[in-house]
Amino acid sequence: MNDSHAAEERWLKLYYLTRAVFSFAWVAAAVSAARHAPGAAAALLVAYPVWDALANLADGARNGGLAANRTQALNVVVSLAVAVAVAIALPGMNRVLAVFGAWAILSGVLQLGTGLRRWKAHGAQWAMILSGAQSALAGAVFIFQAGTSVVPSISTVAGYAGFGAFYFLVSALTLQAGAWRRKSAVSR
Repeated sequence: MNDSHAAEERWLKLYYLTRAVFSFAWVAAAVSAARHAPGAAAALLVAYPVWDALANLADGARNGGLAANRTQALNVVVSLAVAVAVAIALPGMNRVLAVFGAWAILSGVLQLGTGLRRWKAHGAQWAMILSGAQSALAGAVFIFQAGTSVVPSISTVAGYAGFGAFYFLVSALTLQAGAWRRKSAVSR
């Protein structure tokens, strides 16, 4: 593995781990806010897509620029638009859930595309591909739930974010396991 590829893989591990840690922290804050601070829950619902936009912007810029990473460039734009749409939809949680559903579908497809593109260079993208597919499916469920008379809470979105955090963690660990295997094979 050349130095450039190794640096890209280190970045990817750090990126996935950072996304996992942030998402787990967001889930904890969302669950707490759902019980104690509805205003904080609203801020968290807007902050989640903003974070996704910033993370995709940083990763795309780090990996050749957004022009070379069109799925991530589109994800930045979509996530920022979703943050605005969520702010407008609040406090109507059924509308918020519908916005999150549409976003989950689109961002899931974009994540799936990014994972497929990265598979050739880095391997270990199966969790990101699975996450993208599951995100799209969750989005369809969110849109269905948004049309019911049951008023959802931020906890509904927290479950979705928790699965995303899990997949990012698995991706980071899978890349690390591959690095350990390669290092072990070289030292033999």
